[in-house]
Amino acid sequence: MAQFQEMMRQQLESSMNAELEKLLDSTEGSDREVSRKDFEGFRNLFQRFLQVKGPSIEWIKIQRPPEDSIQPYERILGRGLPNSVADCLNKLVVVKLNGGLGTSMGCKGPKSLISVRNENTFLDLTVQQIEHLNKTYNTNVPLVLMNSFNTDEDTKKILQKYTHHRVKIHTFNQSRYPRINKESLLPVSTSLSMTGQSAEGWYPPGHGDIYASFYNSGLMDQLIAQGKEYIFVSNIDNLGATVDLHILHHLVSQPNGKRCEFIMEVTDKTRADVKGGTLIQYEGKLRLLEIAQVPKAHVDEFKSVSKFKIFNTNNLWISLPAIKRLQEQKAMDLEIIVNPKTLDGGQNVVQLETAVGAAIKCFDNALGINVPRSRFLPVKTTSDLLLVMSNLYSLDAGSLTMSPRREFPTTPHVKLGSSFTNVQEYVNRFESIPDMLELDHLTVSGDVTLGKNVSLKGTVIIIANHGDRIDIPAGSMLENKIVSGNLRIMDH
Repeated sequence: MAQFQEMMRQQLESSMNAELEKLLDSTEGSDREVSRKDFEGFRNLFQRFLQVKGPSIEWIKIQRPPEDSIQPYERILGRGLPNSVADCLNKLVVVKLNGGLGTSMGCKGPKSLISVRNENTFLDLTVQQIEHLNKTYNTNVPLVLMNSFNTDEDTKKILQKYTHHRVKIHTFNQSRYPRINKESLLPVSTSLSMTGQSAEGWYPPGHGDIYASFYNSGLMDQLIAQGKEYIFVSNIDNLGATVDLHILHHLVSQPNGKRCEFIMEVTDKTRADVKGGTLIQYEGKLRLLEIAQVPKAHVDEFKSVSKFKIFNTNNLWISLPAIKRLQEQKAMDLEIIVNPKTLDGGQNVVQLETAVGAAIKCFDNALGINVPRSRFLPVKTTSDLLLVMSNLYSLDAGSLTMSPRREFPTTPHVKLGSSFTNVQEYVNRFESIPDMLELDHLTVSGDVTLGKNVSLKGTVIIIANHGDRIDIPAGSMLENKIVSGNLRIMDH
């Protein structure tokens, strides 16, 4: 049986290699060279995918991380800052993951170009934050954007507007991998073209691809040659992921033999975060455990807030020389995430992906830091957008901070219905963003609009049933109210 399985595996590998060569032969020039590098990475992933037997985690081997492997942020804060903050900052590169589109919010193009506050986009805010650091400390912290083939062209066009800002901006592209047929496990695309039907055959393989594509781009070597030592990596839609000088100081102040090569910012899990990856101790190493790796019988245990108390914010601090070393030793061993998709024509395909945080087990002296929730402020939906546009936050030099006028530090739970999913429709339904300083919970469903200067307090639920419409009048104050039925405000 084992011999037969090995024979089948070799046959699949051989068929895949032949298909990839055919795809390479369909183009020439620099595109061919870029694709050849991409395909090397894909081949490696595909071979590992064929070899994996059963789950990558044995549940019985999971242990809680040792006390000192996840440090409270207060302890890092207590060490203070060095005399020369500039020396620390000049060793840093900020990397933003910029491969995603705004489709989940009904927008075309890169998500980073959506306006989130005072007409500023995610990218505007990022540039403002780093420019503020560079001006304040007279430093040269560069911004690096990891684009995908979905976002590269539009992002590069917009970068021209930052020419006169005090931030050097670099970009590199993550790989482009072929989607494979769920049955045959062979590429669905017959050419490298990104137009027409062929475009559906390609995907960016998750943010775990950052290590190989950053290394292959040549940009990493340039930055190391300039004396850069660490990257701070985060999702561009996490508005809480600003450069933290205390964490940076902790990194660069370690003695040489004990240099921490990887820090993952984690934060306390709430019921809203039950699917987030968590840190565990596994076979003597700190390791990221994602929900996709959990056996079905243990999913409820994984979601438990009492057993797994923290989750990964995807704010990561990583040593550049260590990435280079691991890439050259081919020692970056990331768990494969198998992501099934159905194409527009109904064809079932598989995407092989990896996650950037999964590399934590490969680095020396890796550490988790339990940071305040304020460092995790992702904007995935228009419900999130409403929070960050409101008076709950104030904006200063590109950074959002919770208003001191809010009496409790938690953010309200906001749930906007399907009528608000699309950003343009969401904008049209609010004449102005309501006062939410004293709000705990907001649910809005159906055909609802809110007038100017509305104030929401406590728990507010507004539900327009099918065929009904509710217009909340300008200047209304709703406190612990349920509004339902039909409420039309007519002009006369």
